[in-house]
Order: sequence, then C-alpha cells, then structure tokens
Amino acid sequence: MSLFEIAILACIAALVGWLGNGRKLALLAVSALALYWLQPHQEPVNLMFWLPTLTVFVTVLSWLITAKSESRGWKENRAAVTVLMGVIAFVDLNRFFQFEWFFPIETPRIQWIGLAFLFVLIILFTLTRLGKFNRLILTLAVVGLVGLLLAIKSPSALTWLFEIIATLRGKYSGGQSTLAWLGFSYVAFRLLHTIFDRIAGRLPSVSLAEYVNYVIFFPAITAGPIDRVERFVAGLNSPLPLDAGGWLDAGQRIFIGLFKKFVVADALAWIALNETFARDARSSIWLWTLLYAYSLRIYFDFSGYTDIAIGLGRLLGIRLPENFDSPYIKPNLTQFWNSWHITLTQWFRSYFFNPLARAMRSTPKPVSPWMMILFSQATTMLLIGLWHGVTTNYILWGLWHGCGLFIQNRWSEFARARLSLHAIPASGQRGLQCIGTFLTFNFVSLGWLFFALPSPESAWNAMLKLAGVL
Repeated sequence: MSLFEIAILACIAALVGWLGNGRKLALLAVSALALYWLQPHQEPVNLMFWLPTLTVFVTVLSWLITAKSESRGWKENRAAVTVLMGVIAFVDLNRFFQFEWFFPIETPRIQWIGLAFLFVLIILFTLTRLGKFNRLILTLAVVGLVGLLLAIKSPSALTWLFEIIATLRGKYSGGQSTLAWLGFSYVAFRLLHTIFDRIAGRLPSVSLAEYVNYVIFFPAITAGPIDRVERFVAGLNSPLPLDAGGWLDAGQRIFIGLFKKFVVADALAWIALNETFARDARSSIWLWTLLYAYSLRIYFDFSGYTDIAIGLGRLLGIRLPENFDSPYIKPNLTQFWNSWHITLTQWFRSYFFNPLARAMRSTPKPVSPWMMILFSQATTMLLIGLWHGVTTNYILWGLWHGCGLFIQNRWSEFARARLSLHAIPASGQRGLQCIGTFLTFNFVSLGWLFFALPSPESAWNAMLKLAGVL
C-alpha cells in the first residue's frame, strides 16, 4: 500500500469505527471495495475485476459449507448479500462513473457480470438445498483451496494457464508467469482455518457478514496477520472504544509502521542485497553488509505493514494479534520462529505440526524421537516455504530452516544434559545468549539468500563469496 492509500483507509477506518448500528455492514462494504481498489495492475486487465470478485465468491461459498444451519437463514444474511452484490455492481458500473483514481480500467461487460451472478446463485442455491455438509465435501474444499493456492504460486502452472486463456481470447500470453491476486495467501489460510475447525466441530456460529469481514478485513488483507475467527468476531461484536487512549494507541502503531516501512526499509533498499549487487561485490565484507541490509530491510518492511494493520484495526475497535516480537535478538532458531510471522507459525503448528507429531507418536511401530523431530520440522518448514511460492529457492529456504531447527533442537538437548550439571554464572549465561543471538541472526540472514537471489546457483555462489572462497 502507498502512503496515499494508507491515509485514505485510516480516515475510513476512523469513520466506520464511530458507527453504531450498521457498523458490520459498513465495514463489509469498505473491505469489499478495498479488494478492488488495492488490487495491483496486471494483464489481462479484466483480472483486476475478476480476481477480487472470485475472492468474494470463494469466501461466501466457504461460509456456506462451514456455517451451522441456524446461521444460514436468509433473513439474517440478506443485508450482507445485498451489500456484497451492490459493491460488485458498483465496481462494474464504474465504466460510467469513470472514477479512475479508484478503479482505473474498463470492467467486463454487464452481460458477463449477469451470467457470473446467475452461475453463482445456482451454485449457492444448490448447496443450500443440501442442508448439512459432510466431511467429504469439507475435505474436497480443503483440497480445492490448497490446489488453487499452489497453482497461483507456481510460475510454470501460471504460464500454462495464461497460455490457455490467451488462446481462447485469440491473443499472445507474453509468457506471463506471475499472478498478483491481492491477499489470497492470507485469505486461503483464513478459509482453511474455518474449514479445519468445522471438521473438528469447534467452529463457532457466525453470520455471513461476520465471516466475510473476518476473511477480507481490509487492514490485514495485504500482509496479515492471520487472526482466528472466534477472536476476530468477538472483537467485531464488542469493539474497543475509540476514546483518547484508543486514538493514541492507533496513532502510535500507524506512525511506527510508516516509519519502519517508508523510512527505514525504503532507505535500506538502496543497499540491500540483490542479484546485481551479489554479482558485482568484490569482497566478502561488503557482501555481508549487503546481506545484513537485506535482512533488516525485510524485517522493517514486513513488521511495518503489520504495525499499520494493527493501528488501522484499532481505529475500527478491533485488536489484531501481534505478528513480530523482536525476532532478530532471539538466542536460537526456535525462539526466532516463535517471534517471526507469529500468526503463520501458529497456524502451521495448530493444523500441521501438532497433528503430524500426534500421528507419528500413535503409529503401531514406534518412530524414534530424533526421526520424528526431523521429519515434522523439515516438512513444516518446507510447507511454509511453499506458501511463499512453488519454486526451488523457496523449497531450499524451507529445508534450510527445517534442518536448522533440527540441529538446534539436538544441540539444545545435548547441552542441557551436560550444562545442567554445572552452575553457570550470570555473566556466562549472558555470553551464551549473545553467541546464540549472533549465530541465529547469521543463520537466518544466510537463508534470506534464497529470497534475495533468483536461483539456487546464485545463492550458492553468494555463500561461497561470503565465505571468502570466490
């Protein structure tokens, strides 16, 4: 988001935060409009309309299959349906309004929108006739969401898809291999959270307006954090007052976030590691400087956006969860991952790591503890890498951290068994903490090579330069 967009959204958040009756529907309308307004420009241009519309449709569909029967009544949810359909129609009719500052492209013809609405209504009507949704349908929904997420994260799959679309349109695809689908990585994980909890029988009863607000909440749509639906809905129904303390709290977080992103991170971008700098660097010391600048930049950029999201949420009376807790000063890799992108780590811990560990412990043939730790940590971090993108670099980054966590776990067990026999003075403990922090920061920084550079070969060559070999 740009400074202008953040300023506009902050003003809107403050206005919506003051509302009493109609607050949920106003927030729903603003969040839906923000999906279109913040959608990045791309070709073909109609994707700027269809991708946000598909986000709304998938979200409504997910609510329908996860909501309890008492929550799916038409009377309780018709206002939310009207708002969502009204927003989509308004955006499409922008061809006549010509608000180019809001939506600067020509939207699809109205007959295509009508056909899309008819198709969606048929699907929704058919599903409502089914009544309860069994485990098979919910599992298929999980598979569909994961498959869609992997497809849009895979450059090869996207190239193939764009070639098919271009052939149908009688145009050249241009070899396009990226898709800028605003916030879908976060949307998918919020939807998966509700489906998993529905399968487990612990999903609370929520209305359509509450559910869609949770999924596309505009402060958190671009960079998280990933909240839990019960926590978010509780804040939505019992908002914090926007009094003097609330204004101060929100203002501080937004200011801190703006400073981190637009001052510190953007300044570091001038010297942060990239492919050109890595190739032209003549000394390992200078390359380490570039790498450290990249490490700090990615932290201040990401945590800055998180602070802005938390501040905007506070203007709306909703306290979003924290996503960072000084990760670069943690003394080991486990504590780093408990402090970096906290909500994503907690999501994987709840829905993958813990179930996998329980399954491995309950197998008829016992699995050795070290093998269980290695497999569960490596696969979890591999999936976190794939969440960023289905590329070799992200896979290697995930395995880098998975192996690092395993080594750190084994070392901690080894050291605990021996150092616990001897009393270590406070100065010695502080020294060990400093050494651990130094090693952890450098290990994490080396891992960022797979983010900063375009290929495994370039990352490997950079590692050799850092070691003074090249």
